[in-house]
Amino acid sequence: MQSKKEARNQLNFLSPTLREQLNSKQELYLLSKQIKWTYFEEEFGPLYSDQGRPAHPIRLMVSLLILKALYNLSDEELVEQQWEMNPYFQYFGGFEVLQWGQPCAATDLVHFRKRIGEEGIEKILRHSIDLHGKDAQDKHVSVDTTVQEKNITYPTDAKLHKKIADKCVSIAKQEGLSLRRSYVRTTKNLVRATYNGTHPKRRKKANAAKRKLKTIAGRLVRELERKLSHQQRAETLALFNKILAQEKYSKNKIYSLHEPDVYCVAKGKAHKKYEYGCKGSVVLTQNTGIIVGAMTFQENVYDGHTLDVVLKQTQTLTGNYPKTATVDRGYKGTQKVETTTIIRPSKPLKRDNAYQKQRKRKHCRRRAAIEPIIGHIKKDHRAAINYLKGKTGDKINFIMSASGFNYRKLMKKLRATALWLYTKLAENRKCQIQLKPFIQFDLISKPKLSF
Repeated sequence: MQSKKEARNQLNFLSPTLREQLNSKQELYLLSKQIKWTYFEEEFGPLYSDQGRPAHPIRLMVSLLILKALYNLSDEELVEQQWEMNPYFQYFGGFEVLQWGQPCAATDLVHFRKRIGEEGIEKILRHSIDLHGKDAQDKHVSVDTTVQEKNITYPTDAKLHKKIADKCVSIAKQEGLSLRRSYVRTTKNLVRATYNGTHPKRRKKANAAKRKLKTIAGRLVRELERKLSHQQRAETLALFNKILAQEKYSKNKIYSLHEPDVYCVAKGKAHKKYEYGCKGSVVLTQNTGIIVGAMTFQENVYDGHTLDVVLKQTQTLTGNYPKTATVDRGYKGTQKVETTTIIRPSKPLKRDNAYQKQRKRKHCRRRAAIEPIIGHIKKDHRAAINYLKGKTGDKINFIMSASGFNYRKLMKKLRATALWLYTKLAENRKCQIQLKPFIQFDLISKPKLSF
């Protein structure tokens, strides 16, 4: 059930509140004034029951998710370290007095993400778009895809077979079964024998060790199938058998035991030929640089086939379809999606006049701005490596990364406007206006001062 709101009508006479202590020009302070926290309480309120132990406030949990994406923090680092040291985090989370201790357990963020799901995360992204106002209503957008890598080791057959053998031994201990042989020391030595296996002097020994590892893994899996009932660990054993059956050129290969949905993506990069994770698509406004669409795909689909889905999401978040969407040459084959015209770098058509050629050239040059923004999403907002579980974790992490970018952009805008306002006030001391009323209203558009 939801927690009851505390009545804070009376001021604390013993010590000043955080609102009085903190710097009102700090960007996180300003952002907390712009976000409509009641919107999230209305949207996420029906997800709670009327009975049971009171949960943490919705504003607190949403603010933690935003802070996590804003400052590239893990759940544990945010809750256990940064929260108590940073009073601006506490004020952003809705506290009026400095708190000593953690706001919640790190696992509570996991439960809250599961509670609101992908739809709730999209509402956070939509709110980050709405806060930008008219800047987010650009008719021209740029679209590009990237890869969100999963937190897995570089996949090799030897490591997968070693993990299968270790997992079989662990399952036998949990079920109280006795294996004829565990092969714990043998598999460990065989994996070492596979190291530097491309060297001519070690190739023969490494290949023999790989074959032996696969034999041992299959032997342990078959022994478990004999000693376990048909219903016990059926899905796990089926996964093991699929890994043992796959070969070098098999399709839909499994690259990780704990993340079987990961697939391989070849983006043609010189420094990294293959990336293991999921493909994500980003929609960016060309003139203002705001992310108005972000989503991941469960399969390695062709870039041109992602436009229909991601532009529909943009229409859902912003309320209308873009007029044009500029893409790179990887989207070859798609000319128009609904009412959106797809612009792709190519030779000018004979029927195009000088103005049309200039407009296409301008759109294609402006499209290059999406590349560094994707880099910022990865490096600064936790989209480089996804630590969340499963396909749902892929979607949640990528959308929250885009939300973090939008909120960071808004913070910079608020900071610049506040500094501009303070400068104007300092220049003319005869001004009869105060600053605090402006902070409570829209700082995105510069207020008109009357001196």
